[in-house]
Amino acid sequence: MGLVDSINWMAVAFYVLAAHIVVSALLVVCVRNIVHSVLWLAVCFVAMAGLFLTLDADFLAAVQVMVYAGAVCIMVVFGIMLIRRSDMGHSNLFNGQTKIAGGVVALVIVLCGALSARTQWLLSPNEVPAETVDNIATLLLSKYVIPFEVAALLLLVALIGAIILAKEVTVDATDSER
Repeated sequence: MGLVDSINWMAVAFYVLAAHIVVSALLVVCVRNIVHSVLWLAVCFVAMAGLFLTLDADFLAAVQVMVYAGAVCIMVVFGIMLIRRSDMGHSNLFNGQTKIAGGVVALVIVLCGALSARTQWLLSPNEVPAETVDNIATLLLSKYVIPFEVAALLLLVALIGAIILAKEVTVDATDSER
């Protein structure tokens, strides 16, 4: 039995993806250019989708890539570009609340560690149903089709409203003479 056979590749994939998520999340917060920050956010979302794939959650991975890495990041970049700031490279400035934020982060880490230590972990994972995506699609497009369409319509109205609010108002010469 060689070294390659004895390596648990799922554990290696988990640790590589987890490190990738942590580094890209730190870059989201620390990069000064807000457009680059959004790009690192997309990288973080794609790495999360990879983590879902290691858990055999194919549907969640696809939704993570399409909704978060695709739509959310594009909407954020769209909103940034509608603002049209001249100093876009320096628009993600730091503030004076670093100590408070550090304390909150430390508290969350301690709380997560305490809850993880008290959790009864399963020794053998439960079997994932084979046709998860088929079941979700059937429910989404039959029983929950009305809420699905209402959510899509509300998102469309919000997008149109954001475009109208962000549109630059120009004053015509005829309006100023009145």
